[in-house]
Amino acid sequence: MSMSDPIADLLTRMRNAIHAEHATVDIPASKLKQQICRVLKEEGFIADFTVADEPLPGSIRVYLKYTRNREPVIQGLRRVSKPSLRKYKQADQLRLTRSGVGISILTTSEGVMTSKHARSKKIGGEVICEVW
Repeated sequence: MSMSDPIADLLTRMRNAIHAEHATVDIPASKLKQQICRVLKEEGFIADFTVADEPLPGSIRVYLKYTRNREPVIQGLRRVSKPSLRKYKQADQLRLTRSGVGISILTTSEGVMTSKHARSKKIGGEVICEVW
């Protein structure tokens, strides 16, 4: 069975695992999903992630992050650009997400990065999702 939107699947699996208060969630692997997880780890939204190549096609295990009160660090995930309607933004059109509390993740010609990093490099790209 083919999946029409694997990024939405990643976000949905993470959202469901957070609501169920799981410590980890397994996601089918792809290079783009690995880069999204890398950005989430760098920004402190997830604790860590590992990539298992066996068995094929492989999987990504995401270690979710919670506060001491067992509140999830990720309060919300939203898919912005969809396969049916892509959303592209230039560097000067990138704004703060949730008044600076969240991040927007973009795919650019220089790789996957946050909107803050893309603004500093003065490059735009496709807005994949927002996380807060």
